[in-house]
Amino acid sequence: MSTADLADMVGGGEVLVLTGAGLSTDSGIPDYRGPGSPPRTPMTFQEFIASAGNRQRYWARSHVGWARMGGAEPNAGHFAIAELERRGLLAGLITQNVDGLHQRAGHEDVIDLHGRIDRVVCLDCGTHSGRAALQERLDDLNPRWSAQDVVLAPDGDVLLEDTGAFVVADCERCGGRLKPDVVFFGESVAKDLVAHCFALTEGARALLVLGSSLHVMSGLRFVRRAAAIGTPVAIVNRGSTRGDSLADVRLDAGCTPTLEALLAGLPAGLSSADAGGSSRAGSPARS
Repeated sequence: MSTADLADMVGGGEVLVLTGAGLSTDSGIPDYRGPGSPPRTPMTFQEFIASAGNRQRYWARSHVGWARMGGAEPNAGHFAIAELERRGLLAGLITQNVDGLHQRAGHEDVIDLHGRIDRVVCLDCGTHSGRAALQERLDDLNPRWSAQDVVLAPDGDVLLEDTGAFVVADCERCGGRLKPDVVFFGESVAKDLVAHCFALTEGARALLVLGSSLHVMSGLRFVRRAAAIGTPVAIVNRGSTRGDSLADVRLDAGCTPTLEALLAGLPAGLSSADAGGSSRAGSPARS
């Protein structure tokens, strides 16, 4: 398969895009399962709520990671997808990433399937707040902690063993347990959000997967649904994915160069109206 096959699919419009960590690696954010990625054992939700010590370990590492991940910038792949939206060729965008880079690239209709790392939620009273404000509080409680020289891991984590001196901040409203507003391993995506994504899948003319190994069911289920109803599926990813047997177009390649080539292969200014279709991006976005 080639980018020309991909251009034929995308040029018809009404394409639902599903993105994963492989899209953000060119922004300096590591992925979990890309070629050459070391094995990772992320903290599960059950571990996070089980003990104060586990939460201390999580926040100590995440505090350092946020100081680096928070400065990541969208790459050319993010901007290319935003351009496809601008041209009216997309039926929507579902991202498994929590970095918010699609929005920073100017994309307007984004479904953050696994939440956003730049938001925080209290597990006890449900209050939502911004991560930047929490970062300032943690800096005050732990001077110079974020200045440590560490290796960045996926989703803003870092490789850091000695966390026993870290002081965790509690909810300012109730004194409860704070957690990033993201779906941890072991948690489930909200049922209404899943239902909305299935509706987008069933209404799209094609499904394009970018930078995901589809290792977890939260993304794979949409590929399976598309294939089951006869919707063409294209997958662009370095390395194999769990959806390869369902793909009509499969490119073992990086997302950024593929998307740049895709845009170059589309007629300048091509929109869904030019392609004879109509965008279904009017579905309510969940972000």
